[in-house]
Amino acid sequence: STSAICNGGLTKLLAQRLVETLADPVALAGTECHLGASIGIATFPADGDDAATLLKKADIAMYRAKDAGRSNFQFYSEAMNQPLIERMVLGAALKRALDQEQFVLLYQPKVDVATGAMTGVEALIRWQHPERGLLPPDQFIPVAEETGLIRQIGRWVLRAACLQGQAWRDAGLPPIPVAVNLSAREFNDERLAFEIAQAVVDASFDARLLELEITESLVMQDPDRAVETLAQLKSMGVRISIDDFGTGHSSLARLSKLPVDSLKIDGALIRDIATDADDAAIASAVIAMAASLRLTSIAEGVEEAGQLSFL
Repeated sequence: STSAICNGGLTKLLAQRLVETLADPVALAGTECHLGASIGIATFPADGDDAATLLKKADIAMYRAKDAGRSNFQFYSEAMNQPLIERMVLGAALKRALDQEQFVLLYQPKVDVATGAMTGVEALIRWQHPERGLLPPDQFIPVAEETGLIRQIGRWVLRAACLQGQAWRDAGLPPIPVAVNLSAREFNDERLAFEIAQAVVDASFDARLLELEITESLVMQDPDRAVETLAQLKSMGVRISIDDFGTGHSSLARLSKLPVDSLKIDGALIRDIATDADDAAIASAVIAMAASLRLTSIAEGVEEAGQLSFL
């Protein structure tokens, strides 16, 4: 990737020639290698009058070139800077949200389709923003992942869910299993097992009532390591669910080796399950696969009678 500070002499034609030239194959140790170039261009004096400012803005343009598919060039514009500023502002606000306890958990019920009885709940995080109201996770979790705050937020969710689960028991309700989503950063952290054990102990919560949801794509990134991590978690008594199942590339052989308890069918498949034959076929296959492995199937996002009837 290349950032360029120029005074107007570097034209679009030259930038294009650079991209094309660098794309030519290069022979290294008898092997043909293919490179690509993403070029960001800042101009003097329109974008700045000192090297540090120009280089910073050329870098911003370079990252925009990468986002646009790589192997291209982009001139800096002030519009490029706005998303970066917004992310920085949101990141600072997220840190304050943690310090000021602005996050809340909502609990979505899991229902047995045969009896209608509630079999557990899934903890869903929301941000009670002081100015923008209640925000869903897709409006802040990506920034939390970029800034690294997802680890702290994940620890808060785990602790709050365990405390709520025990509060229900203390109120005289029957045992209610509580499911919590794990992010990639949490799952890959070597302290995960310790932090889960600590959350359960601090809340006096039964670990057998805690369910951890890990996405299929995350598990398939490194199946061998995933098996080791999941086995460690299972030894603590917690239940494991594979989330968003049906959107990744799991094989039956690999799936059978994972120490999991349930498969959660992705909501995108459930949405049109009553009208789309392809989605219905995939969902049926997932349910049959789960049954053959003696796993529970969880259908995500059931909102219509036709979906429920099919399931």
